[in-house]
Amino acid sequence: MPAERTSSGDPTHTLRLLWRDSSPPASGSRRGPRRGLSIDAVVEAATAIADAEDLEAVTMRRVAKELGVVPMTLYTYVPGKAELLDLMLDAAYARMPRTDTTGQPWRRRVTAIAEENKALFERHPWAAAVSTVRPPLGPGLMAKCEHELSGLDGLGLSDVEMDDCLTHLLTFVQASARAAAATRAAQQDSALNEQQWWELNAPLLARVLDENAYPTAVRVGAAAGAAHNSAYDPAHAYAFGLERVLDSLAALLDAGAKAKTSPSAQT
Repeated sequence: MPAERTSSGDPTHTLRLLWRDSSPPASGSRRGPRRGLSIDAVVEAATAIADAEDLEAVTMRRVAKELGVVPMTLYTYVPGKAELLDLMLDAAYARMPRTDTTGQPWRRRVTAIAEENKALFERHPWAAAVSTVRPPLGPGLMAKCEHELSGLDGLGLSDVEMDDCLTHLLTFVQASARAAAATRAAQQDSALNEQQWWELNAPLLARVLDENAYPTAVRVGAAAGAAHNSAYDPAHAYAFGLERVLDSLAALLDAGAKAKTSPSAQT
């Protein structure tokens, strides 16, 4: 299970922060942030820490230190880390480049969406590890969704199918980003790249592995290892997987087109 998830804080307070709603809350309290900082500054400092180290390094105390203030000062801007995470992710969404694919074939449009999200996770690796089953409904996310759903509009899909297809695509990209991050972490921890690791362990495997007991696994594993110089190549896995996602979307579009032109659909 992911260590962090969005929308785990106070939803009302979080939405007010995401949309920078400065109107007084229903309770009538008008306590506001001290002058000298801004929510954006807090978010930028927290994001810089997460980018450089990881999300676990982001604490209210650490962010306050980076900003040169005492920790209690931050609580006048953001209630806690849960709300701060939502703000960080929404800010990252808002900064995403949005490729203009107007008039291009649907495969290029969908590929652009995948590449934009892949770039997001490469810039902010921590974002791939965050569960967004309850997404932060801020302006960054809404602009992201509008852009991405527009790439699927006009293809003959129902609104529910558009949402399903986008979810399927983004889930694949996020999973690929997590796998790539795990590969990088393994290389850093062992101080060996994938090829070096396998070369180091090959003599032991040759002694203990009975090729006659696992003929298919050994044959396929050897072929894949020779092709990718490792048991797993994140770049190849992403490229191969994206093509299969596009193929599945093509099958859905084709089935929908056939259903609309079938004799039963015309009666």
